[in-house]
Amino acid sequence: MKMTKFYSVINDLENCVQEGDIIFISINSFLYRQVAKGTGSWTSHVGFVVKENDEWFVLESAVPCVRRTSLKDFVSRTTNDEVSILRLKEPLVDADISKLKQTAEKRMGRFYHLGFKFDSKRQFCSKFVYLTFKEALGIELGKVQTLAELLDENPQASVNFWRCWYFGFVPWQRKTITPASQLNDPQLETIYTTVSQGT
Repeated sequence: MKMTKFYSVINDLENCVQEGDIIFISINSFLYRQVAKGTGSWTSHVGFVVKENDEWFVLESAVPCVRRTSLKDFVSRTTNDEVSILRLKEPLVDADISKLKQTAEKRMGRFYHLGFKFDSKRQFCSKFVYLTFKEALGIELGKVQTLAELLDENPQASVNFWRCWYFGFVPWQRKTITPASQLNDPQLETIYTTVSQGT
């Protein structure tokens, strides 16, 4: 992202974002491009926003582990200037935000799962968001599904890539969850986006 565009986006975000908002970006790496392609979406990474000591942060599961990242650093990792902020249609109160932070804190430092296995102690971005909101607020964001179901819904996905990624054998019945399923969750509404409709 060009610096002038970057600071414009950051200024826009800081003026509209609220704690508990879900933030989506697009990571420019081969793996994450395949994640986006395999879900028919532009996004490949997700976290949620909190404010600490008057500064905005994103709580995320990224390589190598769950962490808090400044909003600026998080957005700086996107490609094609792509970023979207979505918010729950049902407003969060202060007690909800506190529960989210407390729940997320319990997962800080947990290692990333490069196999995107939902049924594991390790985390990945969309799983971290899903489990944190579910445990803290009883809200399930996105859709947990098997790899077979996911790839069946997305025929444009490269099965050959995933076969190589899983060392020759795709674990078809492995449960997972994607950023795309959260981006499209009807419980959320778009507050801000740089992404054109239809992208």
